[in-house]
Amino acid sequence: MSYAEVKTNIWKNSISNYIRTVVGMVLGLFMFRLLYQSLSAEQFGFWSLLWSVFGYGILLDFGFGFTAQKRVAELSVHQDWDELSRVLSTIVFVYCGIAVVIVTLVLAGSHTLVRLFGVSPVNAEEFRRVLILFFVGIGIAFPMGVFPEILRGQQRIRLANNIMSAAIAIKFLLIAAAVYFHWGFFAIMVIALAFSIAPDMLSALLAFKRLPHVRVAPRFFAWNTVGDTMKFSIFAYINTAANIIMAKTDQIVISTALAVAAVTVYQAGLKVAEVFGQFTRQLQDTLSPAAAHLHASGDRQALRDLMVQATRWSVILATPLYLLSAFYMNDLLHLLTGEEHLPANTWWVGQTLLLWHYTGILTHSVCKRIFMMTGHERRLMWLGVWEAALNLGLSVGLVLWFRNVLCVAVGSLIPTLLIGWGWLWPWAARECGMSSWQLFRRVAWPVWGACVPMLAFLALAQTVPWLQTQLRFTMLVLDSCMAGGIGAISLWFLTLTVKERNAIADRLRMPFLRSRPA
Repeated sequence: MSYAEVKTNIWKNSISNYIRTVVGMVLGLFMFRLLYQSLSAEQFGFWSLLWSVFGYGILLDFGFGFTAQKRVAELSVHQDWDELSRVLSTIVFVYCGIAVVIVTLVLAGSHTLVRLFGVSPVNAEEFRRVLILFFVGIGIAFPMGVFPEILRGQQRIRLANNIMSAAIAIKFLLIAAAVYFHWGFFAIMVIALAFSIAPDMLSALLAFKRLPHVRVAPRFFAWNTVGDTMKFSIFAYINTAANIIMAKTDQIVISTALAVAAVTVYQAGLKVAEVFGQFTRQLQDTLSPAAAHLHASGDRQALRDLMVQATRWSVILATPLYLLSAFYMNDLLHLLTGEEHLPANTWWVGQTLLLWHYTGILTHSVCKRIFMMTGHERRLMWLGVWEAALNLGLSVGLVLWFRNVLCVAVGSLIPTLLIGWGWLWPWAARECGMSSWQLFRRVAWPVWGACVPMLAFLALAQTVPWLQTQLRFTMLVLDSCMAGGIGAISLWFLTLTVKERNAIADRLRMPFLRSRPA
């Protein structure tokens, strides 16, 4: 696969990432409202608890999913199908072993778990059956989860996303039918689990259709492959654990250091920043298999170009959205919570965490994905551990000293600034054959300059009365569209090259957007 084909795949995969994200968010919002209104308080709480446990299942991955993605990309280049059979068989059956242990423990302790969760006696037996069903389903889904990773390793992320988007839509329709026809809580859980497993099964069929010489079978399991695989996967796993510490421990720190009620002040600002982060990381999520492929091919110049161009496009996509989110933070918080007057700390938390995500886009999101796939996983792991330790230490120390939820957000921001601009950015610049300032001038400075007209409009909209949104959704959309249009025009003419503008015009089938070469 040529570098031009790799770049084409990245863009197609990125677009499909956005489609999957929008489908998931919109239908997830409707699903939340549907189940919240249809289930009893205890049923909805139990449902939420079980699926939150599912979210933490990533800690049982041990980095093998990321390893599968990397090894598929590398070994496909060399067409080493025997080794790939051993790697994938070993990962799948390690997952099977973990799943058997989890299911066995839950089956043995189901009564105890239901009591620990504080389920009322009238629902205890039904919830125990739902609990067993859930963990049996997860036990089946856990080893199957490697198959979408194979598609990603083949740079067929678009196909994996299409499967997932279709599954989300069908699941929503069937759960809506279950609610309408009163099929019951157990049936709703069956549908949800079935559509967690079905996409993985379909991914397996489509992945192995491209790998006719690869087999997953017990005879290919090899203990020495476990050791070889762990050499990479343990670094990926520790990086994942460090990211979870940075992203998921804020609420725990606040509730233990202050009070559970203080989490509410923090949560709204956090949600705005999380949505920003989710929308601005879709391009970067496609880079790992591309970097592994280019690294295995030995194309160092293509890797340098990938680093520069991916960082540049990340800044182009993230900067206008960051400015919109920062200027309209009050309106976004109102839209999210429905509250006219929120504590001032909520606004500051939102701004601080928004900046945290934005600087992470610039300094972390591209280079960490590429470095992980190009032999730098050990050094990357130590940087991740140091950042997570600083994050947790500063958050705890500051909140205990100042007794303010904003301190937790500041404790997240400072380590990301230090590690990002102090270590990762200079490291990325060296890998690209540039100084830190040269890389900044290449990828960020032109974008920031092109956003000045948009910034001027946003400042005007905050001071001129007839342009202010007054917390009205229609005016918020109108102002955002005007500001976004100004930003898009400026970026189009001041940041993109003629070749890039013409490529986009051809892709959109809008010949009137084409520019003549200078």
